[in-house]
Amino acid sequence: MKTEYRLFLGVAAFLFVTAVVYWFWSGAALPQYDWIGTTALTLSGLLCLMCGGYFWFVSRRIELRPEDRGDADIAEGAGEIGFFSPGSYWPFGIALAALITSLGLVFWMWWLIAVGVVATIVTASALLFEYYTGTRRTAEH
Repeated sequence: MKTEYRLFLGVAAFLFVTAVVYWFWSGAALPQYDWIGTTALTLSGLLCLMCGGYFWFVSRRIELRPEDRGDADIAEGAGEIGFFSPGSYWPFGIALAALITSLGLVFWMWWLIAVGVVATIVTASALLFEYYTGTRRTAEH
């Protein structure tokens, strides 16, 4: 996790420096300072800072992974990484629901926003519980 937190904190530092430079540059080039661009850069930097802080917090609590050590071999990183559903259509459903939500936000249609948010929650839940269907077996059966 050391690689990840260094990456995110580096991007956050870049965005904060860029926000300051943008603030002064927009004041020199325009009749007034540009609040929108400066706010977007600052919020992006804060988001990267939040992710980098989380990865730093996690990296202190787990043992070093092969990609965090300079003396590691490639073979140490081999093996099963996790389970990824090979034939799931739910990511497409999530993207479609997010598109509906985004269109509702763009055109400020509250009913379309509500439909999109509900559809996003339903499709994300369906993806999450895709392999948890069927009857539950207990020790009694």
